[in-house]
Amino acid sequence: MFRNHHFFPCLHCHPHSYIRMVQHLIERCLLLHMSRDQCIKALAEHAGIRPLVTLTVWRELQKENKDFFRAYFHSISPRPFMRRSIDQRAPRFARRKRWM
Repeated sequence: MFRNHHFFPCLHCHPHSYIRMVQHLIERCLLLHMSRDQCIKALAEHAGIRPLVTLTVWRELQKENKDFFRAYFHSISPRPFMRRSIDQRAPRFARRKRWM
């Protein structure tokens, strides 16, 4: 009967529709603050999209939207501990030097 029972467009029959669907799914991953690798894995596991296709669409989106992706990667990247290190701080309860 139907080979494509997920109702996704076929990459070979309708490449434009398929690429737009992958783009839409990538955008949903971005809304969930997923990294590129997490998105590739999620689309492969849950939508059956080959990683190479997702990676290619991701790269094209990144090429067309450089400023957005720069801000996006900055927002999802883990930030280092913002406080100064202990060595750089003055000790709170320092011993007083003795006069002698």
